[in-house]
Order: sequence, then C-alpha cells, then structure tokens
Amino acid sequence: MKFGFISSFGTIDQHVALAREIEEHGWDGYFTWDAINLGGEWAMPVYDPFAILAAAAVVTERITLGAMVFAVPRHRPWELAQRALTVDRLSGGRLVLPVGVGVTDDRGFTSVPGQATELKDRAALLDETLAWLEKSWSGEEFEVSGGQITTGPFRFPEPPVNGRIPVWPVGVWDAERPPAKNLRRALRWDGIVPQLRGTADDLTTDDIAGLVEWLTANRPEPASPDDADRPFDVILQGKLSSDPAQAAEQARAMADAGVTWWIESWWDPAKDSAESLLEKVRQGPPAL
Repeated sequence: MKFGFISSFGTIDQHVALAREIEEHGWDGYFTWDAINLGGEWAMPVYDPFAILAAAAVVTERITLGAMVFAVPRHRPWELAQRALTVDRLSGGRLVLPVGVGVTDDRGFTSVPGQATELKDRAALLDETLAWLEKSWSGEEFEVSGGQITTGPFRFPEPPVNGRIPVWPVGVWDAERPPAKNLRRALRWDGIVPQLRGTADDLTTDDIAGLVEWLTANRPEPASPDDADRPFDVILQGKLSSDPAQAAEQARAMADAGVTWWIESWWDPAKDSAESLLEKVRQGPPAL
C-alpha cells in the first residue's frame, strides 16, 4: 500500500514546501485540493491546483502528484487537458487525476450563471469531460458532439508521458444497494475514491472488502492487453493514529481489505494548520 498526504492548509509557499517535506520523509504522494471561492470557516485563500502541482513537480523527483479531488464539471475540457498535460510532462508522468462532480457550496458553481448545479447534470458533464480528456491523449485530431459538450477540431500532438494519466473517480458504496451506474464509472478508469452513500462516516475494513469484492466481480473484460495490465487502485482518505504501532496496524488492516492508497487528510479549520500538517508529515508514513 502507498501513502499520500493532503496539503489542506497554508500559504502558497507552505503548500509547495510541504511537497518537498512529503518526499523527504518517505511518503508516496502529495495532494492539494480544488476549489475557487468558499465561505464561512473556509473563507481563506484558495490556489489553482495545477499551479500548485506544477511548483511541486519541480521541487520533487519521486512522489505522485494530484488533488483530492478535481471538480471536473467546473473545468472546461480543453483547458483541463492542457493543464493536466503540462503537469504530467513537467513531473515526468507523476500526475494522477482523482475526480468528482464538485461541491456546490463553491461559488465557482453557485455564483456563475449557467453552471451545472444539479447532481445528474454534473455527473453527465463529468463523464463527457473525461471522455474528451481521453480523446486528447490520442495525438490524433478529434471532434466531439455530446449532450453537454460539443467541440470542433482539437489536436494535442504531445501525449502524456505514459500514454495516459490515471483517473480515479469518486465512487459511492452501499453494501445493501450497490449503485451500479456510479461504480461502473470508476471501473471504466483506473481507480476509485470511495465514500459511503448518504453519510460522511469513514469506511470500515468490512466496507472496503465488500466494495472490492463487487468491483472484482463486475470489472469488464479488458479491451486490449494494455488494459489487462493496467492497475486499478482503491484510494481511501482518513486519519491514522499518531502512535506508530497502532497506525501500522490500521494500515495493514486496510491493505488486507484491498486499499492500495491511503491518503492522510486533515480538514478541520479550527484545529489543523500548515504547522500541524508539517509536524504530521515529518513523522513519516507507517512502516508495514
């Protein structure tokens, strides 16, 4: 199992510096987050995730880079493709794209007329944008005519470093009523960032084991040898114990259940800060 860390608070300089610390202290991934303008306790400076990741790319050499998660329906597909390709190339192919429908308390949705705010519309836009993005990796000229996205000729002559950029959609899990349409979206791509339906509670090892069993049973036949060899990641966010032995035990249990990436995530504006994140990063990930 790999271990990542979210840089959830800090100045722009602190976000970039934390990426270097994450690499130096043995973590496997650095993640920022994607928002435009939030209110209430989140009324703080928020930075362009691709700019942060570009800066992180030049101060690191090894770690995976991404955001938890990219609010894809808020991005124009052609701009998203260009920004992702830029960071992918700058980092030598270390970018991943955790993606979701976005949260509508972001004024990037609610304060802009014409933005999709209904869940079904954002979900459709997510699917169409991801399909557009994949076409942009072909190196060939393409046009798109979809329900929400229609574009004339585009061509991105330089593909991503590894031919494609891994995409990790958010997926909802419900053991009693598995939401097949939502889960099959993740199966079309490279991984899943799971959450429980109807609650913000953390997933248990039983939840993960049930999810992995469903994904394994329903994964489609690979369309090509490359698809057969492509890994599929299960990415879980949460907080491990500050006690190293207990943290290692928690991580082993999640790994045994099927988690391939554990992402440390601290999101309490009243308690967490750039300084507390740095302290946690310097403790390093659990030793398994």
